Amino acid sequence: MQYLACVKKTPLINLMAAVELPSSEKDPFLTALGERVRLLRARRGLTRKALAQLAEVSERHVANVETGVGNASIQFLRQLCTVLNCSLAEMTGDETASSPDWLMIREILRGRSDEELARARALLGELFDTPASEATRRQRIALIGLRGAGKSSLGRRLAEHLGVPFIELSGQIETLAGCTIAEIHALYGQTAYRRYEQRALEEVIRHHARAVIATPGGIVSEPATFNLLLTHCYTVWLKASPEEHMNRVLAQGDRRPMSGNREAMDDLKRILESRAQFYSKADKTLDTSDLPPAQAFTRLLEQVPA
Repeated sequence: MQYLACVKKTPLINLMAAVELPSSEKDPFLTALGERVRLLRARRGLTRKALAQLAEVSERHVANVETGVGNASIQFLRQLCTVLNCSLAEMTGDETASSPDWLMIREILRGRSDEELARARALLGELFDTPASEATRRQRIALIGLRGAGKSSLGRRLAEHLGVPFIELSGQIETLAGCTIAEIHALYGQTAYRRYEQRALEEVIRHHARAVIATPGGIVSEPATFNLLLTHCYTVWLKASPEEHMNRVLAQGDRRPMSGNREAMDDLKRILESRAQFYSKADKTLDTSDLPPAQAFTRLLEQVPA
């Protein structure tokens, strides 16, 4: 009777989500699937616990899938896809649709270098979008990177030096939504937050021909929003070591990175690693590690257009 009572209280998705396999019998596909789930989760800046809570599944089953020992059901993966805002095809390894044109485009791009892919992306943007001219794009300086890199402090100082408005995109998101970012996540979820983020960026671009913009660290998580940023702004990636990021955030009195998470540093390193390839698409990169504010600002001035 106790077993039946337990079964009634446990969602079917949690009972069937993952069949744990011995580590010596790991399937290569399941191992690759686990790596993709970890990558997508890190790109979204979610802890394993947060992903499990948002998807309403067992954290243990998420852990099993990520380590390649859990044979996940389709429904379980669909729930993860909803939170991670990706397709099931992307999670299982096929990031393109099944149409002939998609397949042919994929074959053309397969094996190309990063430089060739960047050129192809720019040409496609010109074909299907109305990109800003280079002169116009250079009038908006957007700072990207994780929290603690100096986007707010250096951005505010740069805007004052250039005589242009300084805009915290996070503040614009809250104004647009009529509530705090924490409330957006709590009330509407991360997908809604990404929509507000894109709308806020569109508004800033529409109303500010010249500005310095400090962007949220996860803006690279949404390709459409990041494309918009790269197309209409001159971007600088402010980077630092994981330790420097953590120390600066803690020095600001924000204990949230450590709150209830003993693996905070590992999570931070994973997030930075998963986003680095996106951040590197910026026009310039400035490493602020171990630099005093005055020297970091001098270096930043060297990176932005005259």
